[in-house]
Amino acid sequence: MDSKAVRKIYMKEFSKNLNKLREEKFKTYHKVATNSSFDTSNYSKYENGHGNPTIETILKIASLLEINPKELFDFDFDIHKHKIDM
Repeated sequence: MDSKAVRKIYMKEFSKNLNKLREEKFKTYHKVATNSSFDTSNYSKYENGHGNPTIETILKIASLLEINPKELFDFDFDIHKHKIDM
């Protein structure tokens, strides 16, 4: 499968997990913005599956949500089903 297609599927799953984690801590994007250096539109792109967060951003999000960074990746993703063409 094309790497862009796999990335899109992966980011969809990542964004659903991020949304769930954020709602446990903050009910709205506005609360994220008031409690961090993220502006609402910048943060929302990660929850909408349109962003590609850097390691630094992952660490900032984990710190904001007061979770271990690995929790951001705690979702099912079948790497065999969505195998990237090499």
